[in-house]
Amino acid sequence: MNKGKTIFAQIMSLVNEYEFKKCVDHYKGDRHSIKFKCRDQFMVMSFAQFTDRSGLRDIETTLNLCTQDLYRSGLKAMPRSTLAEANEKKNWHIYQDFAQVLIREAKKLYADQKLRVDLDEMVYAFDSSTIELCLKLCPWATFHHGRGAFKMHTLMDLRGSIPTFVRLTDGRVHDSKVMDKIPVESNAYYLMDKGYVKFDALYKHFHLKNAYFVTRAKDNMVYEILGRSKVDPDAGLISDQTIRLTAVKTSSKYPDTLRLVIYEDFSTGIVYRFLSNNFLLEALTIADLYRERWQIELFFKWIKQHLHVKTFYGTSMNAVFTQIWIAIC
Repeated sequence: MNKGKTIFAQIMSLVNEYEFKKCVDHYKGDRHSIKFKCRDQFMVMSFAQFTDRSGLRDIETTLNLCTQDLYRSGLKAMPRSTLAEANEKKNWHIYQDFAQVLIREAKKLYADQKLRVDLDEMVYAFDSSTIELCLKLCPWATFHHGRGAFKMHTLMDLRGSIPTFVRLTDGRVHDSKVMDKIPVESNAYYLMDKGYVKFDALYKHFHLKNAYFVTRAKDNMVYEILGRSKVDPDAGLISDQTIRLTAVKTSSKYPDTLRLVIYEDFSTGIVYRFLSNNFLLEALTIADLYRERWQIELFFKWIKQHLHVKTFYGTSMNAVFTQIWIAIC
């Protein structure tokens, strides 16, 4: 009979105890805790995530049925009332900060991974996903039309599909309101949907910081064409234009020139209008770059499939955000 560590214990042994304790101490997470500390909460919540538990009662029952293996797994039997109280009161920022530690370590491991697009620069995709909640149970998560939800704004490093920046807000916050919170790197590429076409933010937060963006132009964008470049129609390219915004408000918010690449996807017949401040890449590369955004859609799909958004282990903002951040860890 195997008397060694369980698989769960082996996985959790990779957790940097020193960094975790630093995060706990920063927020005084174990103050007034005697028996069950942040480490115990983290282990039990991670166990619930790994084993697909459906709620607090399910977690408690499973732990009680596995008492002989708890010690070898690094777990403690925890009453559901105790876990509910921990999720309610222990600061969710502890797990947010610890997730950032793990993200930095993960980025090092994937630093040399190649993208499908031949670029040496960093490439990020930024998007948000709305996760619905029951408004009666979570009155803090006001959305609209009597529904409850919160938004998960995520910046993903496409090398390794690593979420490097996550901002959780209530569902009413518009996507573009979070743009100025994104950590921007010089010479990096940022891929965004047209919901993020906020010209003052694109100019001040990206263009002036020597970062490149690729997004989709809105249908009502008003502009003049300053120049055209030759394109290959056989590759789906319709035009490659240098433009300047001419509407009174937008021209003052983004006074520099922009690049507009119009591309048709032959497989669907859909025509896309890509907007960028990069004039060095080939027009087809601009289109291929935007196509890489599908990775962040897969990430959101994974979150919704594996976080049991219908059965969160708590209803307060602290409990919900704690579960999200531990899952990211």
